[in-house]
Amino acid sequence: MNTVTEFTGAFMKFSKHLIAAAFTTVCAISAYAQNVTATVTVTDAWARATVQGQKATGAFMKITAKDNAKLLAASSPVAGVVEIHEMKMDKDVMRMTALSNGLELPAGKAVELKPGGYHVMLMDLKAPLAKDTTVPMTLTLQDAKGVKSKVELKVWVGMQPPAMPSHDHGTHNHTEHKHGEHQH
Repeated sequence: MNTVTEFTGAFMKFSKHLIAAAFTTVCAISAYAQNVTATVTVTDAWARATVQGQKATGAFMKITAKDNAKLLAASSPVAGVVEIHEMKMDKDVMRMTALSNGLELPAGKAVELKPGGYHVMLMDLKAPLAKDTTVPMTLTLQDAKGVKSKVELKVWVGMQPPAMPSHDHGTHNHTEHKHGEHQH
């Protein structure tokens, strides 16, 4: 055998090991990122429907983190710009500001993004958001150790929050369970 053939064979063996090591590392990082996002729960996600020519709308949801975390950013292919905003009263004026440092998610506490408060602002919309459709959205989170992860969502579009099951006293038998000290 000549030196070139020996070098090529050794290089190919090395390359296979390097590729295998890289693949193992990518799989481990991917599994870790999925584990991190499993510590955050997003519920009741919805975005307000828009009309032709409307260039912005809000998206709302409840986010609960198992451990302290931060919502750093959001993105969606339906909007050119997506920001996390807060609306609050400043004297007698309601002001909306972008949260450039993100939104804190205290451990175990549901943080509600809702109209008139925290929300995800979708701006420079590429098309109207039609009622009863869904739009993709990605949330970027960071845990207390600085590890970033992403959560992929399909956000329902409507004119108001999705209807939640109500506790209607007229539709069930009260003898089956106790409500406490109230009268019917």
